[in-house]
Amino acid sequence: MDLDYLDAVAIARGVRNQKYRAQEVMEATLSRIDRHNPSLNCFTTLLAEEALDKAKALDRGLERGDRPGALAGVPFAVKNLFDIAGVTTVAGSKIHRSHARARQDATAIARLKRAGAIVVGALNMDEYAYGFVTENAHYGPTHNPHDLSRIAGGSSGGSAAAVAGGLVPFSLGSDTNGSIRIPAALCGVYGLKPTYGRLSRAGVMLFSSSLDHIGPFGRSVRDMATLFDILQGEDPLDPVCCTLPPEPCLPQLHQPIESLRIAIADDYFTQGGELEVFEAVEKVAQVLGATQTVKLSEAARAREAAYLITASEGANVHLSDLKASPQDFDPATRDRFFAGAMIPAQWYLNAQRFRRWYRDRIREVFREVDVILAPTTPCVATPIGQTTLNIQGEDVLLRPNLGRYTQPLSFIGLPVLSVPVHRPHQLPVGVQIVAAPYNEALILRVAAVLEDRGAIDASSHKFTRQ
Repeated sequence: MDLDYLDAVAIARGVRNQKYRAQEVMEATLSRIDRHNPSLNCFTTLLAEEALDKAKALDRGLERGDRPGALAGVPFAVKNLFDIAGVTTVAGSKIHRSHARARQDATAIARLKRAGAIVVGALNMDEYAYGFVTENAHYGPTHNPHDLSRIAGGSSGGSAAAVAGGLVPFSLGSDTNGSIRIPAALCGVYGLKPTYGRLSRAGVMLFSSSLDHIGPFGRSVRDMATLFDILQGEDPLDPVCCTLPPEPCLPQLHQPIESLRIAIADDYFTQGGELEVFEAVEKVAQVLGATQTVKLSEAARAREAAYLITASEGANVHLSDLKASPQDFDPATRDRFFAGAMIPAQWYLNAQRFRRWYRDRIREVFREVDVILAPTTPCVATPIGQTTLNIQGEDVLLRPNLGRYTQPLSFIGLPVLSVPVHRPHQLPVGVQIVAAPYNEALILRVAAVLEDRGAIDASSHKFTRQ
């Protein structure tokens, strides 16, 4: 059964129509994980027996005439900071291994299960989601499916690589400063960071509360729309979760976009990257007929403020462990947390004040345009262990600069979809499609047009190593 690169919608349709048995789907998934996870290092926890039992139960329900949900029998996995009932949520750490097992599923997992999806395990990540590379000192690096010597990106590296490697059709990750979009771009899949607060974070171990988002990775635009529709909705367990009524995106996917004002991010977003990432933006813009450019003033300062807020909030969460057992942290994480703990309160407050000012300026931009295009990363995936990046003749530190184009956008909670630009036989490159808050439907409509016209395509990046 060749299910390795079907998207979630196709798998669920096949299960509902009884073209496939959910048990067969799950057995094929577990077989591929068994073959390829040793080289990719995506999973930190595998729930094989439980997942197979759930699939068999779904088949029995179908035989009784049950009507399963939109994701009937679809396997999925989650970044290891989502609570899975009965599993310890370690968030890429050593310290949390001794913590109690989760008593219930995170809200996002519970909603996916109600739609018929079956969770198969938890995925590797940068410790406590603080990083862009998924080179974890405790669990090892996750490898990019397109070149095993290269990074998958992070901090949701296991989530992106599991989809790109054909291990699961979709996964969940989290994004503070780019941790969904960066690995999505480097691994050649779709990655959605919704509007801040649009999806519930209940049952998710937070890193930086005022910046954290959750979102899905997938193989198609219709998958991203389907997943977003299932995941959205008010949740009293998350105090920042949006109380607006859900707006279904899937029915809007193929509405025309001719009236949309689509612009290309200029200035800051055209500097500090390799030529091929800008060529990818240009290709997408040409397909959409977009020629207008727009400047996001003070984007560089927004990135700096995001660093201050991230480091300060993250250090505060882990301060007691930093004092009690600093030796048990990943050294790269520990050192940044120590630095964050020493940030003066006034700096943090100034960064938050600037954040409000910057949000108002970008709101003005979206009075003139509907959608903005920007590169996702400044480069393709780099070799594992590489610490610097040479951009336009200048050596810069790799880890902080991978988020160069993502941080100014998540800083104020804008919805962004990173899409994989079609580049056969080359390493993947991503382009960000950005809109004003609560306009995920616009982003997905634009992406659907690009997919229909062949400009973006996750299926063109297939992991074939046996």
